Amino acid sequence: MRHIFIIAEDTRAAKRLTLSLNQYGFKCSTASKERNLFQQVTDQSPDIVLMTLDGRTSDFAQKVRQDRHFPIIALVDKTGVTGAATLDIDDFIVEPSETDELVVRINRLLQRESHAEATESIKVGDMLIDLSRCEVYVKDKPVPLTFKEYELLKFLASNRGRVFSRDAILNKVWGYDYYGGDRTVDVHIRRLRSKLEEASDQVYIETVRNIGYRFKST
Repeated sequence: MRHIFIIAEDTRAAKRLTLSLNQYGFKCSTASKERNLFQQVTDQSPDIVLMTLDGRTSDFAQKVRQDRHFPIIALVDKTGVTGAATLDIDDFIVEPSETDELVVRINRLLQRESHAEATESIKVGDMLIDLSRCEVYVKDKPVPLTFKEYELLKFLASNRGRVFSRDAILNKVWGYDYYGGDRTVDVHIRRLRSKLEEASDQVYIETVRNIGYRFKST
């Protein structure tokens, strides 16, 4: 069930929105415009933030963009259209509006975000590589990697099933101007395997005898 976080000064308006969106299968949480608003949204981690727009929430919208990316749809009156068009938000709708139109906009934004997520991550079994944040998760738990370990994992996982020699990996991940020996690859592979297999019982990286390494194709 998709989660919508509603920010509105008018609690009655927020309640009406919640009831309407519930009928379309959305889970809704609400908040007034308080000092800890950003923390509330961060804790809830909604799929979309739906907010009435004024000076205070305009600043909030910019903070959300800088610190965390939550898709934002603003609810504005006719006088606020020009201001909404200048903000870094995903969409806005002029009030009063029909619930059907709002739901169409929400669904379009959710589809767009789902597509973006699909192209910005690599999912293999229990492992997720978040390319947008350069983070790795196994069974939904973060796996701390060094920069080179992350780059090595990303390279191999992006070429699942393909075998690479140590020299090829060295050139692709460390660069042609790197003067260290191919032993560097073995050391990083060993450390990477240890961290991944400590978090999961799966084997992700295989040794191909007398050639090099590959990331399992399935």
